Amino acid sequence: MKITKLTKASISKIYRRVQNDTHKGIQGHALIIGGSYGKIGAALLSSKSALHSGCGLVTAFVPKVGYSILQTAIPEVMVLTDKNATHISNIEFSIVPKAIGIGMGMGQEPKTRRAFYKFLNVNEVPLVIDADALNILAYNPKWLLSLKPQTILTPHLGELERLIGKWTSYEDMFEKTAALSKTLKCIVVMKGAPTYIFSDGKCYKNSTGNPALATAGSGDVLTGIITSLLAQKYSAEDASILGVYIHGLAADLARPETGTQAFVASTIIEYLGRAFLEIETYQRNTSVK
Repeated sequence: MKITKLTKASISKIYRRVQNDTHKGIQGHALIIGGSYGKIGAALLSSKSALHSGCGLVTAFVPKVGYSILQTAIPEVMVLTDKNATHISNIEFSIVPKAIGIGMGMGQEPKTRRAFYKFLNVNEVPLVIDADALNILAYNPKWLLSLKPQTILTPHLGELERLIGKWTSYEDMFEKTAALSKTLKCIVVMKGAPTYIFSDGKCYKNSTGNPALATAGSGDVLTGIITSLLAQKYSAEDASILGVYIHGLAADLARPETGTQAFVASTIIEYLGRAFLEIETYQRNTSVK
């Protein structure tokens, strides 16, 4: 399998600078669905990273227990709540988002599983599936057939194993992941060190990131970034590639100042602006040449 390494040059061909005449109504509306009692932070991190990745509007759909937390911690994010207090039991909303990220901290309560299945069968919005939503799919593999083409899956290796089964070698893991991507016509972001993106028979290897990313919530931040880019009308493949690269670049810019031990998922969000600016600077300098 041919693997293409992502570079600043290739990323600069994907990245689009925000136009001077834009406004929040055309910068995309992302919906983040997740959270449960004790894990509202996952939805919070995804929502905040979506905002800091250029999305004009972000709405979070969480259990009632998360309402005050999100409204207080991120006043820029709108909040919708499930009728259930502690976990998601019925995914219904009247807004029309441009992209949805689902699964972060969502849990796997029976009502949550049923709500997720019902949602999959009616949803027509570009979708990023992460965390507990991936595990629900792994326990109900027939539900994978309900995924629309170009859905983005973002498993770490443990979640990936539950989806494709155990592998006998590094090569076997790649072959099975590529087969999953082809069969479902979806994008698979295989999170790790490094992260690989599988799309339409192609494989991309990320070149940014460092051990500081091995911290709780890092994946939730990545899902928020990718969902934001998807809402801004990047294709599923480009949103995945750019999201993974920017996520790692933010960590690379932060680590010399924070060190590895003190780095947390929120640090990635704090450095997203610098990461985007670095790509923009590269674009300007190379276009002059």
